[in-house]
Amino acid sequence: MIVTELMERQQVADPTTDAVEPGTLPPLGVVPKRMHAQVVRPERYGDPATAFVHEVVDTPQLGTGEVLIAVMAAGVNYNNVWAARGYPVDQVTTRQRRGETEDFHIGGSDASGIVYAVGEGVSGISIGDEVVVHPGVWDADDPWITSGRDQMIAPSAKIWGYDTNYGSFGQFARAQAHQILPKAAHLSWAEAAAPTLVGTTAYRMLHGWQGNTVTEGDLVLVWGGSGGLGTQACQLVREAGGRAVAVVSDDERGSYAMKYGAIGYINRREFDHWGIPPLVDDAKGQKKWTASARAFGKKIWEIAGNREDPAIVFEHPGASTIPTSIFVCQPGGMVAICAGTTGFDAMVDLRYHWTRQKRLQGSHGTNDAQAIAYNQLVVDGKIDPVVGRVLPMADIPLSHAQMGRGEEVFGNTVHLIGATTPDEGRRA
Repeated sequence: MIVTELMERQQVADPTTDAVEPGTLPPLGVVPKRMHAQVVRPERYGDPATAFVHEVVDTPQLGTGEVLIAVMAAGVNYNNVWAARGYPVDQVTTRQRRGETEDFHIGGSDASGIVYAVGEGVSGISIGDEVVVHPGVWDADDPWITSGRDQMIAPSAKIWGYDTNYGSFGQFARAQAHQILPKAAHLSWAEAAAPTLVGTTAYRMLHGWQGNTVTEGDLVLVWGGSGGLGTQACQLVREAGGRAVAVVSDDERGSYAMKYGAIGYINRREFDHWGIPPLVDDAKGQKKWTASARAFGKKIWEIAGNREDPAIVFEHPGASTIPTSIFVCQPGGMVAICAGTTGFDAMVDLRYHWTRQKRLQGSHGTNDAQAIAYNQLVVDGKIDPVVGRVLPMADIPLSHAQMGRGEEVFGNTVHLIGATTPDEGRRA
């Protein structure tokens, strides 16, 4: 931590009672009673542009094993579009059923910042540490976890800043100690906040499912290859020695995906077979759909340089693309899916699924080992966070509204919370 920078940013007001202004910091280790945040309340559920409102609320209290982070920058993910809509899960009501008392949601599942307080039982983390937060949350005493099984499949597993309150869209965020990872020194606060959720999600999808992990030479089809999730996937495929083919919506986005590791791209707008295909007994409709799906598959072959199908299909659109993903995946291959941004009602033609023994694998979040492995790649400079744009805290409603409308941006969107410039925070 560069002490002079921190001292220059400290606000003079009494931090024990007053909320310091965004872009300022209280003295290191002094936690204000109140804080500024972008807050969602049930009565505002709907359009993220109006669901998020700037409020001043009480700073969260820490429990055993928890850490308080002064948020310097916060990344944007689709999960808080859902939180703002109150659909498919009303997170406030869900948490109240668990006994939590707050009637609001402070989201944000990506953060970079400074440790300002540590709870009872926390070791190895000190006030002043510069950190990022991975999004996997669970109960340490969950029997599933204590038996040694995957933490993120445990019944208690949640996504930080979506299923939990007090994420990165407030000046202070509360996290479990195991979520805390070292910030890469060469990155700014904004850069460090950009990739962790999408990066760890992509890492789990590509490395987490035994029997279908990305290996040397593998061909991987990456949907949304120019976005935050897709650019992380393309880089991770490259680092594993594989070959990523990006699916994008125009040539500019294709070039962007290739900048971050894709060997080529397909413009999805050249095809029209998206969504639920015709039923099997609709011979004419099936013939038309299959012809377009085969043409899509041939584009993959052209990029690969041979008649090679993807060993892994990296999925997140869902309803509009799952039929094609299952169709083009190689026999014995895997379609790994982590979201359903175009809809949840996906259809699978089982003829192409069981007879060719393909795997449709759901993947969600990250466990500790995967998060640590991914973050080390970032710390080592092997993975670029791919910051597309940096916006002020006040624009959190705007960025989520745009994401909800499907207005694609290049890379990841980041909001400054405690930081004042996109370049602030680099140490090396």
